[in-house]
Amino acid sequence: MDSRMTTLQWSEDMGVEMAQMDATHQECVALLQAVQGADDARLMAAWERLLAHTEAHFAEEDRWMQATRFAAGNCHSQQHQQVLNIMRDGTERARKGRLVELRLMAAELAVWLPQHIDAMDAGLAHHLRQVGYDPATGHIAHPEALPHEPLQGWGGASGLGEGDAPVAGQVAGCSDKKIGCNA
Repeated sequence: MDSRMTTLQWSEDMGVEMAQMDATHQECVALLQAVQGADDARLMAAWERLLAHTEAHFAEEDRWMQATRFAAGNCHSQQHQQVLNIMRDGTERARKGRLVELRLMAAELAVWLPQHIDAMDAGLAHHLRQVGYDPATGHIAHPEALPHEPLQGWGGASGLGEGDAPVAGQVAGCSDKKIGCNA
C-alpha cells in the first residue's frame, strides 16, 4: 500500500511532553482521520473542520513563540503559514469539484504532521519547559531562561540552523511549494 494513503494514527511517540500541545495534536490527527475517511458528500465539511482547527492550533503555537522570544519570522512560524496557505488553496480547489486533490493533500498532511511535530514542535515544547511557560496563563516561571535575542531558524529539536534543508516533504497538488524554510 502507498504510505501516502495510510491513515495517520496517534502514537505516544508523537508526544512532546507538553499536555496542551499533545492534546491539540491528538485532535488534529482525529480530524485528519475524519477527512481521510469521509465520502465525497462529507469531505468538505470534514476538511473545513480540520482547517479551522489548524488555524487555531498554529495561531496558538505562534503566540507561544512570540511570548517566549522566538523571532516573528522564524522557520517554524513560516512553515505554519505555508501549510495554511496550501490548505486554503485546497479548499478552493475542492469547491470547484477537485476533491481528488484535497484527498491527496490530506494524505500529504498525514506524512507531514509527524515530521513537523518531531522537527519543530518537540523543540518548541522543550523551549517552553525550559522557560517554565504555562500555556494556560501565559506565565513564564523562569524569565531568566528566556533568550536575550529572539530565536531564529528552525526553533526545533533537529538542531538545524538557519538555511539548513527542511525535513518535511511536499504537499500533493503543490509540488513546487516545499514546506519548510527557504520555500
